[in-house]
Amino acid sequence: MRTVELLLDEAAELVVWEAWRRLADAGLPSQAHHRSPTNRPHLTVAACPELTAPIRWELAEVAAVLPLSVRFTGVVRFERPTSVLAWALDLDSALTGLHRRVWEAVVSDSPPETLNPFHQPGRWSPHITLGRTRRAGVFADRRIPELLPAPPLSARLTTLRSYDTQTGALEVLEPRP
Repeated sequence: MRTVELLLDEAAELVVWEAWRRLADAGLPSQAHHRSPTNRPHLTVAACPELTAPIRWELAEVAAVLPLSVRFTGVVRFERPTSVLAWALDLDSALTGLHRRVWEAVVSDSPPETLNPFHQPGRWSPHITLGRTRRAGVFADRRIPELLPAPPLSARLTTLRSYDTQTGALEVLEPRP
């Protein structure tokens, strides 16, 4: 699979790294434990089996609108197949529009059954993951948010990239010249 992700500006990224460190220091699941050199705070927008030429064409247009300002809204927890602790982002009209364009790009040239339904418009919950584990309920303790630094009030999404989950390769998706 190929993810489509947005990276944060440097100041916001540093705050996320601090949250990761604090969770790890407390012995909790944290993205800080993920030692891959590609591991950076990011917002996953979609995923598809392959970045075909039509998808790349559309994503180049999306990359051209960056940077995009976003607002953090606080801590959120998900219990899906994995337990996730994250900072949620406000799904304002600009982020909704960007997400819709990415979704339409991947839908345009991907078999529907290969797409994650959680990335569909109307179901997507924009968030920056702080920790993840297969242990259910590990982030249910009400004191966990007290361990974290305050999320940035705002940030900029600066770079569109893709991660290949099979090869581990990263690719920055540039706007067309």
